[in-house]
Amino acid sequence: MIVLVLENVPASLRGELTRWFVEPKTGVFVGRVSGQVRDLIWELVCDRLRGGGGIMIHPTNNEQGFEIRTHGETRNELRDFEGLMLFRKALNPREQELVAKEERSFHWNSEESAFEAP
Repeated sequence: MIVLVLENVPASLRGELTRWFVEPKTGVFVGRVSGQVRDLIWELVCDRLRGGGGIMIHPTNNEQGFEIRTHGETRNELRDFEGLMLFRKALNPREQELVAKEERSFHWNSEESAFEAP
């Protein structure tokens, strides 16, 4: 099964994707196609995003059991965390300030190989 999530894309692209997928919610597509068709659809999506963003999740043979592809501007950031692909919620300016402050409050102590508060 393939899940495709599109944000801020032309209605024509969404309409075209309904040839292969069902759209249970606006911008969310679910379906089952071959690997070759999946790759062609991803190329189509990447070519026609027009400033939007796309995320495709499909099964594969890895530890998580799926692969995540992203292209363009999406609300969430994809991060590799020790081999696991995770989404990080986009932070608002206040949250960014708090994270930066917290990161500055710790420093790396190479002699003891541990983080220490100042």
